[in-house]
Amino acid sequence: MPKNFDLIIRNADIINHAGRGKGDIGIKDGRFAEFGDLSQASAADVFDATGLLAMPGVIDTQVHFREPGLEWKEDLETGSQAAVLGGVVAVFEMPNTNPTTTTHDAFFDKLKRARHRMHCDHAFYVGGSHENINHLGDLERLPGCCGVKVFMGASTGTLLIADDAGVAAVLGAVRRRATFHSEDEYRLAERRPLAREGDWTSHDFVRDPQSAIQSTHRLVKLAREAGKRIHVLHVTTREEIEFLAGHKDIATVEITPQHLTLEAPEAYERLKGLAQMNPPIRDRYHVEGLWRGIAGGVADVLGSDHAPHTLEEKAKPYPQSPSGMPGVQTLLPVMLNHVAQGRLSLERLVDLTSTGAQRVFGVANKGRMAEGYDGDVTLVDLKAKRVLKHADMRTRSGWTPFDGLEVTGWPKATIIRGKVVMRDDEIVNPSQGEACRFMETL
Repeated sequence: MPKNFDLIIRNADIINHAGRGKGDIGIKDGRFAEFGDLSQASAADVFDATGLLAMPGVIDTQVHFREPGLEWKEDLETGSQAAVLGGVVAVFEMPNTNPTTTTHDAFFDKLKRARHRMHCDHAFYVGGSHENINHLGDLERLPGCCGVKVFMGASTGTLLIADDAGVAAVLGAVRRRATFHSEDEYRLAERRPLAREGDWTSHDFVRDPQSAIQSTHRLVKLAREAGKRIHVLHVTTREEIEFLAGHKDIATVEITPQHLTLEAPEAYERLKGLAQMNPPIRDRYHVEGLWRGIAGGVADVLGSDHAPHTLEEKAKPYPQSPSGMPGVQTLLPVMLNHVAQGRLSLERLVDLTSTGAQRVFGVANKGRMAEGYDGDVTLVDLKAKRVLKHADMRTRSGWTPFDGLEVTGWPKATIIRGKVVMRDDEIVNPSQGEACRFMETL
């Protein structure tokens, strides 16, 4: 009797745990059911993927979708539209909204806002604050929570735990891996007067490499003393990569596409406020150090740190201009371009965009293209050439720091739990995003 599936992806170039090779993918009841020659099988929906690469669905583990409270910059719906157009099947969203995601009520409000309004699957961080430390052990176990996020240096929003005692208290309260924005607030405060009015090239000087390096040294010391696991977001310095390589038993590492692609001072001279983010875009010495972290396996995940502001806000003179840039829609195209240029293998890209997220955060049933896992697939055309443009960005802010960049490699379809959500730059299914599950909280 012929086999029957809900969706068959035919004639794909598949890259997964088994290696790389041609074949078909059968998905049933939202999960991968079979790989191989399914020419004799039938399905309610068939996707001809001839000439396309099928890779495990891309997971972006750091986005700021600004809802609630900052919806003029972005919201959960528009941010998730940008995600699926970029080949992203799931996002982990940050807590520095208004109000901050630091209580049970605020967390469940986000889950309610997201359900079947977001186009991709999703999870939310709980923000660590001095006021909620005693509740973090409960909050981190809420369904749909990817963990606790702590800002050691001030960025967009009000969340901040700058002191060692506060960070130690967070680490003492949590059982899961805690996630950190690692910049030393005390050094940042000392250096803020060094900002040169209207000169964005001074951003990397104000928030200098040492601000990140000494914060990460402090953080690792505190994590060792507590015997806890940490995840260091958007690492930007060569010295942090070299240091963290010696602490991989407790520390995982995120790098962003923009820190691998843009360089100071050129990016600031060309883009002005559009190049401003925290931690900053740095010079070639540090960019090369980050690529060493990619090649050496120190980096575990790529996150976009999608953090939009309006063009009007970005046009304010430095340092009044806000830090942050969109990135969820361009994460995959920018990194596929690095693959095309020979800086990155496809296998390593898969590790950084799906397998790594599963390994670091313990996502249940995601991050692998294997039987029994959620039927999440990102289909890409490795030969397609496109120019990234402001006008094509679905994010509400309507811009990208990569405007004008020609890339080779493009997401052609985003399939989430067996449903084709995006195809040929069009969203083709209504929003059906669900909360991700995590093995430590099942």
